[in-house]
Amino acid sequence: MKILVIHGPNLNMLGKRDKSIYGEKTLPEIDALLKKEAQALDVEVVTYQSNHEGSLIDFIQEQSDSAQGIIINPGALTHYGLSLLDALSDSKLPVIEVHLSDIYHREEWRARSVIAPIAEKQIIGLGWRGYITALQTLAGKLKAEPLR
Repeated sequence: MKILVIHGPNLNMLGKRDKSIYGEKTLPEIDALLKKEAQALDVEVVTYQSNHEGSLIDFIQEQSDSAQGIIINPGALTHYGLSLLDALSDSKLPVIEVHLSDIYHREEWRARSVIAPIAEKQIIGLGWRGYITALQTLAGKLKAEPLR
């Protein structure tokens, strides 16, 4: 079973960005923790980060036929990434949206997610642990259902 973990714009700067909001861990550290948890869950994760919406869409389109689910932190694309939304929807895969911070208790503009309507779940405000929770949740759901 393969799960795509997609990190949007500016997440490559984790560990350098405002640590009071985004935490201390770097993206490579988070990806390593995800791979360790995936091994424990007996699933494969493929991680990808880009600052460009088109690159994220290309990755989804190239990988979705061989994957069973998607975990995504769309970063700022959360609020206006309609092309990203279309690609996620077109994949026909279950999607879990992750945010390190609680987007509903920050600036008003952050509280609107264009991805939320197609996401099976939103996991917010748990820092890097939100990715692990998303992986456990999605793997559990996929193992409970027959694979496509």
